[in-house]
Amino acid sequence: MGATKKTTKTLHVPRRLKELLTYLWGPGRTGTAAVLLLIFFTSGVVAVWRHVRPHVLASGQYTVAQEKVLITPLPNWIHADVRAEVFRDASLDGPLSILDDDLSERLYEAFSLHPWVAKVQQVRRRSPARVEVELVYRRPVCMVDVPGEPLPVDADGVLLPNGDFSPVEKNAYPHLMGIDTVPMGPVGQRWGDGRVAGGAEIAAALAAVWQQLKLDRIVPATHLAMAANAEPTYLLYTRGGTRIVWGLAPGSKAPEEAPAAEKVGRLLQYVADHGTLDGRGGPQELDIHTLPALRTKS
Repeated sequence: MGATKKTTKTLHVPRRLKELLTYLWGPGRTGTAAVLLLIFFTSGVVAVWRHVRPHVLASGQYTVAQEKVLITPLPNWIHADVRAEVFRDASLDGPLSILDDDLSERLYEAFSLHPWVAKVQQVRRRSPARVEVELVYRRPVCMVDVPGEPLPVDADGVLLPNGDFSPVEKNAYPHLMGIDTVPMGPVGQRWGDGRVAGGAEIAAALAAVWQQLKLDRIVPATHLAMAANAEPTYLLYTRGGTRIVWGLAPGSKAPEEAPAAEKVGRLLQYVADHGTLDGRGGPQELDIHTLPALRTKS
């Protein structure tokens, strides 16, 4: 019998692919080939990540629950659960992941909208899965007496959550009276009346000494002949009925107006000299601009 002839199969490579491979691995082109391999590898990783990403983000190891969002401790004048209200109002009750690209931005925007939050200082991601949110809270300075019930505002005249104050707590704050407007926006927004903004500034300036001076209320002075664009002036009243001309609000740019700290010092000096802002026979009228300045101890 004759010898059996062996046949071998030749791998057929398409001509264009063969030309491409010859070009890529030709002399001086190994760098190009390496770059292409890296691109192919990266594309594969991206494709895999897109497939497994939802499962990874939903895993407990990376999930950020509400209790894992740590906020700046609440001051004693805030009784609300700020964190819980933010999660509720911003619809953050779904799964949050520390790996979400927009997690910090979402939390920043959500906390910025809360009426008790004046500013979000920083949002920091930590490991294991938790987030620290640094907040600056608004501080109530006075109650604006309007029909119905007094409404709280901060030093910028921003309306604060009314339900967070009991009647007893409201009575402990300075009261701004003589306001005939209502807030122009919702809670967390400015009242929209310059007299409220100025009165709140005065209340903030007097906050530390309000009880000591036995003050009762702040009232914008009314002047029938006052120009429409003129800045309002203010009066203070003590619990005993003494009327004190305060003048313009601390934010006034009138050069002749004494700074708020100096006005407070004059009131303190008067009490140091006379024991009270009220007269010997009862209520009196004082003009803060003519009172002696606070004397420093030598």
